[in-house]
Amino acid sequence: MKPKRADKKNFSNKVPNNKRSNNNLNTLINSSYKDLFKVYTKSCTHVAEEYLSGLLQCEKGHENMERMVEKVNDSNYKRYIHFLSVSNWSASDVNLVTMKSVDRSLREQKIKSGLPTGLIVDETSHLKKGLKSVGVSRQYAGVVGKVDNCQVAVHLSLSNEKFCSLVGTELFLPEEWTKDKPRCDEAGVPELDQEFQTKPELALKLVKRAIDSGLEFDFIAGDGLYGHNAELTRALDDLAQFYVLDVHKDELVFLTEPTFSIPGRKGNKGRIPTKIQPNIEPIQLQDYIKSLADKDFSTEKIRKTAKGWKSAKVHTATVWHWDGKEERACKRTLVITKSEKIKYNEYPVECLNEKNERKLTHPRPLSS
Repeated sequence: MKPKRADKKNFSNKVPNNKRSNNNLNTLINSSYKDLFKVYTKSCTHVAEEYLSGLLQCEKGHENMERMVEKVNDSNYKRYIHFLSVSNWSASDVNLVTMKSVDRSLREQKIKSGLPTGLIVDETSHLKKGLKSVGVSRQYAGVVGKVDNCQVAVHLSLSNEKFCSLVGTELFLPEEWTKDKPRCDEAGVPELDQEFQTKPELALKLVKRAIDSGLEFDFIAGDGLYGHNAELTRALDDLAQFYVLDVHKDELVFLTEPTFSIPGRKGNKGRIPTKIQPNIEPIQLQDYIKSLADKDFSTEKIRKTAKGWKSAKVHTATVWHWDGKEERACKRTLVITKSEKIKYNEYPVECLNEKNERKLTHPRPLSS
């Protein structure tokens, strides 16, 4: 007897529309976005509504235009293609309205929760098969944890307690794209966006845009890709922004404030030193934690989960970070959290002292 085949998922059946949800969606788009989808004398607002409705109705992991057409009544595949690829509405204007809408909502949520609002920097990857999608390349894809053919975008989210929404995004263009102008032109990449920018540079661009737009937040958070980048952290210092960023375990720090000078030449041979050097040796964070005992950690509540409060062992210390260029090391507060994993975060002491009005005397450590 042949084994019974597992039933295949059926995507062809149209799901009846939830009238209440569709009415809410229609009200939202027409009240906030209606004028943004006008192209000359024609409005594409109804297509935007269909497209968003299709995204919301599709099964997670299967959000594509073929499935969306099957889910949304009277929708059309070619109409979606024209709406996304040809229609001349401004995505940046839509994103700006979304940012301000999220800002208003989370200001109200902050009053209710009494908790600080965070601006979260992160990147996501989208796996691809071909080579035509803008920015596609063999690069690290966090979604699968390895190098693969994908697109990568840097995102900015606004978060308060359990509420979170995207407020900005920038597509990362690898150097193989920015060095190939005909390829960028063929794909429709604007001239101003054809210059290579690293992910931390894109993150800084998004943060500056959020500040200029009047977005209200209390701290900036991000993973080690951003915390390990000295140019980004120095730029955030210059902007007087308070941040809590992950750093790598091999990060070098000083446990006391170093002084710098140009050392004298040893002997009569060799080049005369011209670069400043610290008077003490730095230590890697992974070596520093080995010197700590259990009494150096305190148990702190990190966040609420379905099973109650998640706790972790936390150690804080004042350290100094030097990028190898400046004449003075920057004072930082190091936060080490131990739960399932060990994580290292740093935030600037000077910036914290300047912003006591935010009542962030001790930010919650980021947990894994």
